[in-house]
Amino acid sequence: MRDIFVTLIVFASLPLIVRNPVNGVLMWIWISVMNPHTQGWGFATTFPFAMIVGVATLFSVAITRQPKTLPASNITFTLIAFIIWMNVTTLFAIFPEASVVQWGKVMKIMLMSLVTMMVIRSREDIQRMVWVLTLSLGFYGVKGGIFTVRSGGQDRVWGPVGTFIGDNNSLALALIMTIPLMRYLQQTTDRRWVWHALTAMMLLSALAALGSYSRGGLLAIGAMVIYMWLQSHNKLVTGMLIMLLTPLALLFMPERWSDRMDSIGDYQNDGSALGRINAWHMAYNLAKDRFFGGGYEVSEASVFLLYAPDPKAIHAAHSIYFQALGEHGFVGLFIYLLLGWQTWRSASWIVRHSQGSADLAWAGHLARMMQASLAGFAVGGAFLSLLYYDVPYYLMAVVVATRIAVARYRAQAPVALPPPALTLERAQ
Repeated sequence: MRDIFVTLIVFASLPLIVRNPVNGVLMWIWISVMNPHTQGWGFATTFPFAMIVGVATLFSVAITRQPKTLPASNITFTLIAFIIWMNVTTLFAIFPEASVVQWGKVMKIMLMSLVTMMVIRSREDIQRMVWVLTLSLGFYGVKGGIFTVRSGGQDRVWGPVGTFIGDNNSLALALIMTIPLMRYLQQTTDRRWVWHALTAMMLLSALAALGSYSRGGLLAIGAMVIYMWLQSHNKLVTGMLIMLLTPLALLFMPERWSDRMDSIGDYQNDGSALGRINAWHMAYNLAKDRFFGGGYEVSEASVFLLYAPDPKAIHAAHSIYFQALGEHGFVGLFIYLLLGWQTWRSASWIVRHSQGSADLAWAGHLARMMQASLAGFAVGGAFLSLLYYDVPYYLMAVVVATRIAVARYRAQAPVALPPPALTLERAQ
């Protein structure tokens, strides 16, 4: 029944996609982020829904009369530079065949990220996109949170098999990134039942993240919560809520969970942690030796034999930063860090230029929550191989579209708005 349900939704959406490419982007995000077909048991689990939606979306983009140009943004230009550089490093890959396979997967994500930047422009489109992202991942937050409550935290929460978030650590980070989006939607709704539903979703998602037993997730949720507290208007009330809810959540988790979290400070005796550090050394040594890095899929015995301190401890990078370094060299890592920095700066620009206008309050709230989400990803991603996870790239598209919307509004009503508050950053 689930297989038929998902199939009907996808095929019923095709006329809407052809009519408007925005619908195609939203459907693509739903398929690629939530992976609803994985919740079935039959033919839908292997049916090429993503390919069908992707082709329909590209066709819609080709025939639409809407603007088809990419926004002139530093984020856009840097993302294109990153894509070009990944194509270059693929030419010099250590394992060409495996690298080409992974290259195909990554380029699909990058192509649809650029299409998203191209078609998502209005506030309505942005709002719909945030809802799709939130509900797609919030589904697993609610499901995992209920599972954690029912099991008393004794069993780990896992994501859908065969996806970016199938691993418990990856799922935890994805949920942590989504909680700020839930908070933004809560801030911009006037429907009480929606407000309460989002509150429940946030609490259950936090429990699901804890129930994943992810140590990196715990660090990420700490970074996200601290940033959200710093950005809150009423720090006293927010701080009291955090101080009240955090101990309750931690006390709910069993002793075995506490023992695993305590091992963060004892990494010298943790085989997993030492394996990651060994992989990081390998990536660094590889990048020093090869200007273009090793290309995709370098976590192989022969590479560790040449570049790792312990050639027998073969692990994936388990870090977005060392993954970029090992696969695309120092240049690739620099471009990736530049992309993140420019996204953060653009969000800060939105916050400054939305001040003093009730019509732009939504943009300021969204930009702050984007930064909270990215803060969680920056910390949690330091321990996970999620360099090509599509959600951060969709968030970049949201930031680009929101900045365009704010700039357009200010250009149309320059007199009605006071100049943005001078900050230390601008003064410098």
